[in-house]
Amino acid sequence: MKKFIFIAVLLTGAGWLIWKELQHREELRNRPLPTGLHPIVEEKQDELVQKSSEEGINIVITDGFRSFEEQDEIFAQGRTRDGNIVSYAEGGESYHNYGLAIDFALQTDNDVIWDLEYDGNGNGESDWMEVVDISKDLGFTWGGDFRGFKDYPHFEMRFGLSISELKRGERPAEGPVIY
Repeated sequence: MKKFIFIAVLLTGAGWLIWKELQHREELRNRPLPTGLHPIVEEKQDELVQKSSEEGINIVITDGFRSFEEQDEIFAQGRTRDGNIVSYAEGGESYHNYGLAIDFALQTDNDVIWDLEYDGNGNGESDWMEVVDISKDLGFTWGGDFRGFKDYPHFEMRFGLSISELKRGERPAEGPVIY
C-alpha cells in the first residue's frame, strides 16, 4: 500500500510539473514582440554617445530596433535586391528584432563614416576602437568579435538569451545588466 501511495504522489507531482511547463510555454507563445529598444539598451546607447563625445568622438546611432519585416529587407540586400550583403540574419534571427542591438558610425564635420582607422580626435588611436572599448565597458558585445561574419558597427546586449530563446518568447528582465 505504501508503494502505491508513493507512486500516486510521484505521478501527481510529475503531472503538476508537466502542466506548469505547458502553461509556461503557452504564455511564451502569446508574449508580444518588443516594439522598441529594451530600456537598458537605450540607456547604455545614450551613455555610449555621451562618453564617446567626452573623448572627442562624435558618433551617430544608425540603427536600433528593427521589425522582422525591416530585417527581411536588409537580408534581401545583395541577394534579391541590389547592393552588397550586409546581414546574414533574416527576420527573427537578429538581436535588433528584440530591441537588444544597435549599430553606429562615426560622425565627422561633413560626413558619416565607417572607417576603423580614422583618428578624428588626434590622440593616435582609432576612434572606432575607442568607441568599441567604451561600449564593452558599458556591457555591450561587439560584432567585430563574432567568430563568423564580422559586424563592425554592431553592439548588442544578450542578457544571457540566445536567438532561439527569444524566438520562443523569452525576454530579458528589466533589471540591471549582468556583466
